[in-house]
Amino acid sequence: MVGEVGTILPYSGLALDRAGARRGDTAWLESLRPAGDTLAFWRDRILVRAGAPLHTSATADAVFLGLDGDTGVFARDLSEMDEPAAIAAVAADGTADTRALFADLGPEDAARLAYARGLLHWRRNQRFCGACGAPARDTNGGHVRECTGCGKLLFPRIEPAIIVLVEHGDRCLLGRHRGATGFSTLAGFVEIGESLEDAVRREVAEESGVAVGAVHYLASQAWPFPSGLMLGFRAVAVSPDIAVDRDELDEARWFTRAEVAALGARRPDSVESYLVDRWLVGS
Repeated sequence: MVGEVGTILPYSGLALDRAGARRGDTAWLESLRPAGDTLAFWRDRILVRAGAPLHTSATADAVFLGLDGDTGVFARDLSEMDEPAAIAAVAADGTADTRALFADLGPEDAARLAYARGLLHWRRNQRFCGACGAPARDTNGGHVRECTGCGKLLFPRIEPAIIVLVEHGDRCLLGRHRGATGFSTLAGFVEIGESLEDAVRREVAEESGVAVGAVHYLASQAWPFPSGLMLGFRAVAVSPDIAVDRDELDEARWFTRAEVAALGARRPDSVESYLVDRWLVGS
């Protein structure tokens, strides 16, 4: 994972054909279900057997994820059951957090599980229309919900967030969030009416009091936990002065490369690792 062009971060680079032009064809979707491959979830947790994600047959309520060759891939939500009933319904051993399985998954499997989890989370929480309050129903294989009252189309919500490694000279800025024991790069959601660069400068200033000048985009990462899109940046501080907000951060410090390396391993599935690792090798 080197270089900005062609960089594929964890949970990204999905090879599955989403078949966006065909998922509105109900008859075609139904023809895929008998031989479909379905991932089953319970309240954001994947159903597992022998520690691995469980694959079951497609059901009428399963949402369409895409095509793997000629095979339809679906995701089923069993959240209306209690956990033991959901486990029994598909003869699973239990449930697991998707991120906890990351180390044992290939890149494509990790991307599929994250995609399915995010889509089902949105669908489960978009049961009613925000305009008139009427119930919503699935269309387009579960990628769109339609209000049964006013007809408004409801699309999955994606929440863009910036994550940034700020540098000044040969040091980088890391913060310790309230209640946390370790240090990490700074991040925050993009607000309405704000460019990505503006979001970087605002978040860094709000949390650490550090003023940022140049901002450079590096890479993005799908982050459906439940609905994020992480946008990774490198930025240059105009001053080393720090004034921590004491709201989100308890502490912020400048670290040398040797000090960052001594902090130990970071979560391998986060874009933060990519940002920090690039900085450590001077690229």
